Amino acid sequence: MNWSVEIAPLLPFPVLGGLAVAALLLLIAAARLSLSGWALRGVAMLALLAALLDPAIQTEAQSPEKDVVFLVSDQSNSQTLGERAAVRDAAIAALQDQVSPEDFEVVAVDAKGSAERGTRVLEDLQEAALKYAPDRIAGAIVVSDGQITAQTSVDFPAPVHLLSTAAPQEFDRRLEIIGAPAYGIVGEQVEITLKVTQKGPFPDGSASVPVEISIDGGAAQAFRIPVDAEATLSLALTHAGANLLTLRVPEVSGEITFRNNAAVLSINGVQDRLRALLVSGEPYAGERTWRNFLKSDPSLDLVHFTILRPPNKLDNAPVYELSLIAFPTRELFLEKISDFDLIIFDRYPRRGILPDSYLQNVVDYVDAGGALLVTAGPHFATADSLAFSPLEQVLPARPTGRVYENGYTPLVADLGRRHPVTRDLPDAGNDVVPPAWGPWYRLVQLQQTSGNALLTGTDDWPLLLTDRVGEGRVALLASDSVWLWARGVGGGGPHQELLRRLSHWLMKQPELDEETLTASTVGNSVKVERRSMSEMSVVTTYTAPSGAVGKLSLAEEKPGVSVGTFEATETGLYKISDGDLSAVVAVGFGTDAEFADPIGTYPEFAAAIAATGGVQVSLSDGMPQIRRVAAGRPTSGANWIGLVRREAYRVTDIQRSPLVPGWVLLFLALGFSALGWWREGR
Repeated sequence: MNWSVEIAPLLPFPVLGGLAVAALLLLIAAARLSLSGWALRGVAMLALLAALLDPAIQTEAQSPEKDVVFLVSDQSNSQTLGERAAVRDAAIAALQDQVSPEDFEVVAVDAKGSAERGTRVLEDLQEAALKYAPDRIAGAIVVSDGQITAQTSVDFPAPVHLLSTAAPQEFDRRLEIIGAPAYGIVGEQVEITLKVTQKGPFPDGSASVPVEISIDGGAAQAFRIPVDAEATLSLALTHAGANLLTLRVPEVSGEITFRNNAAVLSINGVQDRLRALLVSGEPYAGERTWRNFLKSDPSLDLVHFTILRPPNKLDNAPVYELSLIAFPTRELFLEKISDFDLIIFDRYPRRGILPDSYLQNVVDYVDAGGALLVTAGPHFATADSLAFSPLEQVLPARPTGRVYENGYTPLVADLGRRHPVTRDLPDAGNDVVPPAWGPWYRLVQLQQTSGNALLTGTDDWPLLLTDRVGEGRVALLASDSVWLWARGVGGGGPHQELLRRLSHWLMKQPELDEETLTASTVGNSVKVERRSMSEMSVVTTYTAPSGAVGKLSLAEEKPGVSVGTFEATETGLYKISDGDLSAVVAVGFGTDAEFADPIGTYPEFAAAIAATGGVQVSLSDGMPQIRRVAAGRPTSGANWIGLVRREAYRVTDIQRSPLVPGWVLLFLALGFSALGWWREGR
């Protein structure tokens, strides 16, 4: 029980204060005037003011509250290293014996953390403490290796003690990638900055360590770098697209973990400034569309020639009056042809400018790995067509001699829905819904001889064909109307996307290959994707780092794309193959913040708990004793840690009794007022 005197004024305090001041002034005036009975009237006024204050004795019935103690158990991945988990469990059991539920309200907090977020025991502790009044919290005991990855301070009303599960003899070697480019030019050197750090009583005192680097699981390149110092290494990328680099330093027996001895880095290989040659047969409205598109690609250098004055043009204009640049046929098609990554003939007819020997050079160029794109104008259906030149050896179709001039909407062919050039083009429609594209007004009728028809036009005649010839690639567009989409005729169409995909496919950009096998990871889940032009059931095999082999069936997610997922059970490089294609993917490298720096020496955590009055104790020195201490007293000492004695309570009942009954005060006020009148009458 606890009692106190409380007042509950019947009028607001400003009103009571005003009345008191007025009464005091009247009493002072009466005293100065020597009026009889002023003292009696003063007592009456005091009694009246006391009645208005309504004083009372308040009695509280109190129930003692148990002090709250938080036992925080670190369940994060770093606790699986060495003997930490066993030490943690033993410490928690010992604490539960010392912190009796009869004396404390014990709150167990499991700080699980995550691979991405790491250990955040301080955040978990503060979140749990929000449910309790600060004056009940006696302290917190955290059983952890001391690793935290985010919060480095704690707002807690009692001491936070750390019982460290990390052993003092632990040591570890860590490989860290300090800097690396996201892109690199294929065949040229890229620089990677690394650092190898050794912590703890490391048995190997060597000042340098070997580092092995392999690309896509191939043969490893050996380097040697100093310990605890940044080192820059140079190596060449082997192919365009993603180059998966695996970096590894030797494992030393007894390390707390080997997971940070390796790292994986992906560098995208790009070709150095691709070069395109555009030869326009004659000026027309679509010529600028091709030029603008090719000039807008930052990865392309464009060389463009338009045949303004063919040899058969007889206008009697003197040569010295012409400002035209002579077409450098020998330089382009004999001496420098191999320098180009793409050659485009845009509405180019045979007019004696390029002899057959130069066109044969183009054929040889394609066989050797070059790219050729032909856009057909009206001349393609005549005897002047490139289809009746040496280029017929590589072109996927021959003209029938007929040219359609009526409007039509291009359609994506069945194979086109599987090909990366035309798959998922914007507003392409489907078998039920037609494309939301504008019309084209010319189509050269072609008889397909090879390759794949990706787009069709009038009466399902081929409009866009692609083919692989030798080591190179060829495309034939049977119309010169693509510029209508660029001008927005009939709503336009995706000309930029179509031309970009087509030109990049011709120049062998890996992301546009028809037949690819790729793999990616989300945590420990590996997603395998197979792109193919054929409709077939795909079964892949995956080989784990240990050599264990598994099988995965892929299901077609959309035309041309089959997908499957499996769970990786090992850390390292997985090799995936379907018999024809292969891919590699890294699992578990650098994905868990817990293993980046696993040695249990964390000054940030020590500073955070010291700010609350707590202390850090290594469990390798034994289990400390738990003591109760008064508020303001030291909370730790030799072999013991303290919990603050709060002595909090809960009020279960409140009773209020008047200090002086109101009728008594009123009687006193009236009585002394009457005595004052009587005294004045005398």
